[in-house]
Amino acid sequence: MIETIFSGLEGSYAPCEIEAETSFYFSIDDIKRTVVLTPETCRVEEGKTIEEVDCVCKTDTDFFLKIWNDGYRPGMTDFMSGKIKSNDPLTLKDFLAAFGK
Repeated sequence: MIETIFSGLEGSYAPCEIEAETSFYFSIDDIKRTVVLTPETCRVEEGKTIEEVDCVCKTDTDFFLKIWNDGYRPGMTDFMSGKIKSNDPLTLKDFLAAFGK
């Protein structure tokens, strides 16, 4: 399921939601992806292809699917408990918005 989401990102990207190039690294259980968004394009790469990404997101499959499919938005408790980890939670909101989520 996670593989399907990442493979469909390029086709569901809403250009211009992101004002400047922004890189994301996702570690969801065994799945590792780098996603680079620009005002015009979305690029998905397998693994961590950029050493210093703008935003990191680490969580498990069930929690990611809850966010992606069910519209759940993590709160402070989720971050404090380690259910989801990120160096920039606000930029994660921008990522979701860029895909109509």
